[in-house]
Amino acid sequence: MANFSFDVVSDFDKAEMNNVFDQSLRELGSRYDFKGTPADIEWLTDKTGFKIIGAGEWQIDAILDIVRKKLAAREQSQKVLDTSKEITESNLKASKEVPFKQGLDQEKAKKITALLREQFPKVKAQIQGDEVRITSNSKDDLQSVMQLLRTQDFDFPLSFTNYR
Repeated sequence: MANFSFDVVSDFDKAEMNNVFDQSLRELGSRYDFKGTPADIEWLTDKTGFKIIGAGEWQIDAILDIVRKKLAAREQSQKVLDTSKEITESNLKASKEVPFKQGLDQEKAKKITALLREQFPKVKAQIQGDEVRITSNSKDDLQSVMQLLRTQDFDFPLSFTNYR
């Protein structure tokens, strides 16, 4: 009997994030309500997140809204944005760093494995670093596991790789 497997990871598509950045920047340049304001969006170092600049908290929220709409249009999870950092204000400008969430820590991986043990006792889930490897003798079981994980409301993005 063949063994089938896939990995569950918490990651983002770098190419799609590049597209989201470009589209958001283009919309910022064309919106009338942002003309003559410091409204801007920049990359954090190594393209690991966005730095959003605006005239105040209201403008940063509006720019974040644009980014979220662009993510949704490109079918990317909005859970990738870590909006927990505080807004810093200086020189009539406000800025907020929004890093991308990446990687499964032990606690998140344990949530996934516990859920799978409860729902699918025949499926084997192993934590391997910052990913969870799911193995089974049935491809149908793996498809069911993917469907279950997609319907769960985790506070981090999930993607599936290495499907064999």
